[in-house]
Amino acid sequence: MPNTTEIDFATVLACSVHDMKNSLCMVIQSAELIQAEGSKLSHAAREELALLNYEANRLNSNLLQLLSLYRLDRQQLPVQIDQHYLSELFEELLLKNQYYATQRGLEVTVNTEDDLNWFFDRDLVLNILNDAVANALRYSHKRIIVSAEVSDNMLHIEVADDGPGFPDFMLDHAATDMQKLDLRHGHTGLGIFFAKLIAHAHHNKNLRGRVSLQNNGELSGGSFRLTLP
Repeated sequence: MPNTTEIDFATVLACSVHDMKNSLCMVIQSAELIQAEGSKLSHAAREELALLNYEANRLNSNLLQLLSLYRLDRQQLPVQIDQHYLSELFEELLLKNQYYATQRGLEVTVNTEDDLNWFFDRDLVLNILNDAVANALRYSHKRIIVSAEVSDNMLHIEVADDGPGFPDFMLDHAATDMQKLDLRHGHTGLGIFFAKLIAHAHHNKNLRGRVSLQNNGELSGGSFRLTLP
């Protein structure tokens, strides 16, 4: 009998995702170099470059989520809690999305105190918020507000937009179960599922982080809220 090798598809997928992420980072770097020459581009070219920047940024977030979920499944995802200033986190978040927002004429406002700081895993939380901002950029009409405040000994981070709000199926299935994926609406729910897992991984005594979606938020559109203990 010939020898057969059992293939661990999850591991193969994780390795492939890692390679794709490396290639995508090169694409993003090239796009950033082209952005520096933006004044020499036509309006149509700048529009296409902004779309490329947006989709590459969103895809990079998705790949990071897949790698993190794989590591979480293998119990190899360390949650590195440290003290971070929200103003610095938001500054990087805006830089990642500034070009697309500018080209679309969207106003992104940050509302937080300069000295507000909290303990969390910076990379994981940044990925969650980047996904939320990318969603807001896609559906907002003119304005997005990213805010943070402490209430009841919990940190509340909110991404609100003035768009049409989240569809009912997303609000109804905010507690996404990845065993029951529904692709009929063109939305896997991966981002929300990932955000909930990472939020839950942040805990302090008997308190754990959580994620919630709602409509009619601060700008009368959709509102994504991440709460950390």
